[in-house]
Amino acid sequence: MSALLTHRLALLAEPSHLPLLSQCLHGIERECLRVDARGQLAMTPHPAALGSALTHPQITTDYSEALLEFITGTDQDPQNTLAELEAIHRFTCAKLGDEYLWSPSMPCPLPSEADIPIAEYGSSNIGRLKHVYRQGLALRYGKTMQCIAGIHYNFSLPEALWPVLQADDGDTRSAQDYRSTRYIGVIRNFRRYSWLLMYLFGASPALDAGFLRGRQHQLETLDADTLYLPYATSLRMSDLGYQNNAQAGLTPCYDDLASYTESLFRAVSTPYAPYEAMGIKDAAGNWQQLNTNVLQIENEYYSNIRPKRVTATGERPLQALRARGIQYIEVRCLDINPFLPLGIDLNEARFLDAFLLFCALDDSPCLADGECSAATDNFLRVVKEGRRPGLELQRCGENVMLSDWANQLLDEIGQVAALLDRSHADSRHAEALAEQRAKVADSSLTPSARVLDELRRSGESFSQFAMRQTLAHADYFRSQAPSASELDQLESAAHQSLERQAEMEATDELDFDSFVVEYQRGLSL
Repeated sequence: MSALLTHRLALLAEPSHLPLLSQCLHGIERECLRVDARGQLAMTPHPAALGSALTHPQITTDYSEALLEFITGTDQDPQNTLAELEAIHRFTCAKLGDEYLWSPSMPCPLPSEADIPIAEYGSSNIGRLKHVYRQGLALRYGKTMQCIAGIHYNFSLPEALWPVLQADDGDTRSAQDYRSTRYIGVIRNFRRYSWLLMYLFGASPALDAGFLRGRQHQLETLDADTLYLPYATSLRMSDLGYQNNAQAGLTPCYDDLASYTESLFRAVSTPYAPYEAMGIKDAAGNWQQLNTNVLQIENEYYSNIRPKRVTATGERPLQALRARGIQYIEVRCLDINPFLPLGIDLNEARFLDAFLLFCALDDSPCLADGECSAATDNFLRVVKEGRRPGLELQRCGENVMLSDWANQLLDEIGQVAALLDRSHADSRHAEALAEQRAKVADSSLTPSARVLDELRRSGESFSQFAMRQTLAHADYFRSQAPSASELDQLESAAHQSLERQAEMEATDELDFDSFVVEYQRGLSL
């Protein structure tokens, strides 16, 4: 364990500082497809009973009209965050009728590309902009890839903790600049060590054979309808995904916030010839992408982790980051565990807290001398063959056994978990860590191994297994109706969201073409 980590742990163990560690904030976003009773993609519109996907604070859609996204608020206790997420699931299941929430990350058998419905957000300018952006994603990457679902874990350190760390570091920058610098340091360490999360929580070693649309691949055949890799942990995060020339050379710099925002600004401002050839509008004059730049907007960049800041109305993410600095981080590489109704449980959340706090407190020098490419290679190696016996990764230019490095990291994360338990006066983080140690000792305990074991045991295809889990989770949620207060709150939110959308549609003044021009002008250095 580094001397710096030891020092910072001792600092935070002081009685005046220890309570701060119980004040970290958590939020979860969970995506999932709506499917019909046959396990096929739901072709129905977003249910009106769920409110407006444009304006509802907790229930929206991602790429497809059928790809729901549930969003919790933030809370100091991840148990409360998961309870809120469960309440949203219960409410949604109660409103879906004969439709269901697909259990894993990889999608159900999909219709033809042309028939996958892109999310609709109404006739307001901002609603149309969200739809056109998604049309651009379809044009650039295809619709199939956009139907993959995941879990995003949002995490922030307590605001009262930053002055303690800054004073200890003797740092004289503004509080905002110091906080942003330290969050960028978290992201660098996350890049170094996130392969561990893929090993521990990856849950997509197999997929429906139709997903690849006949493209060439290196997957093996498990049965007539299922492709897989025998040691894969997360095909969702592999290079089966977004292999796009425009983004291939885009690796935002994580030296500091200014260089990160500058690299993304260039991407949203620089034309890309193949997109220029496609045009902003089709031959009939209909919008098909927002612009012809490398990225239409910042969020098009597909990264495993993002620095975030809550935006004001009409404010773009890069504007918010540059104006007020980083507020929290969003972990985006987590698979949905198909064995869990919510796709995530409390032990995973508590381990993530310890892992992210470790990334925040340990030394985090800039990635240099090939370390950036090594981090990418390690990550991709683990998602495709993380459970291979004797697998080696690259650390500081040398080969190291995954199991050895994982155990060393868990020893260090264990020190952070122990401190978190002291702050909470319990042992729950240590218990969560012990569960992960067991997976390193025995790879058959990992979610990815359990999925493959279940497919082989049952003789089911991937989609048959996924539908069985989907129905089991529906029974779980529907057996526990929302409480009266939950039902009242969510029905009220749904009703208010529909009113808000109608209000937006009635008060737009600009025509859509002018609105897009103004939106593009809103981002400037």
